[in-house]
Amino acid sequence: MLDKSLDYYRVIMKRTAGTPIPQAPLPEGYSFVMYRDGDAEAWGEIEASVLEFDQVEDAVDYFNKHYVPYDSEVRRRTLFVQRDDGRKVATFTAWWNYTGSRRHPFMHWVAVKPSYQGLGLGKAIIARGVRLMVDLEGDCVMYIPTQTWSHKAIKLYRWAGFELELDEPEPGGVMNQTKEALALIKHLL
Repeated sequence: MLDKSLDYYRVIMKRTAGTPIPQAPLPEGYSFVMYRDGDAEAWGEIEASVLEFDQVEDAVDYFNKHYVPYDSEVRRRTLFVQRDDGRKVATFTAWWNYTGSRRHPFMHWVAVKPSYQGLGLGKAIIARGVRLMVDLEGDCVMYIPTQTWSHKAIKLYRWAGFELELDEPEPGGVMNQTKEALALIKHLL
């Protein structure tokens, strides 16, 4: 869940090539599945549950606009954790952003429903997602944009081999406010 009591700053994290790929198993009763037609609603529920969107409908609209048009890509790049009963409770999207003509692998929209946090699902989906990104893009530099409001997730991203990016001003076209953010959240990391 986002900690909106803090001022908002964009944080960019970067994993360099050759960084070990993290390992973390899913707990019993959960499995990984890839996106299938109709999963935009589940994605929207997950993202709205962590307060990334005010309404599920807004999240679904965003997903339909930004990912669904890339049908073959969204199917191989959007990962879910689901319970044995089929209910999806976490998501990870292995996407990309551009700086000019240079394409950067970017993790997008990593989230675990609040009632499922603390079970190891976050570590497991990040580990599996990093493996997915390496499989799709090769072992290269990759990024994740996050925010001061997600300071708990920053700890997980560091565990997965991502470090705070302090030098690149706009990797993938995303404004980097990590230096300003660090002054605010350093004690929380």
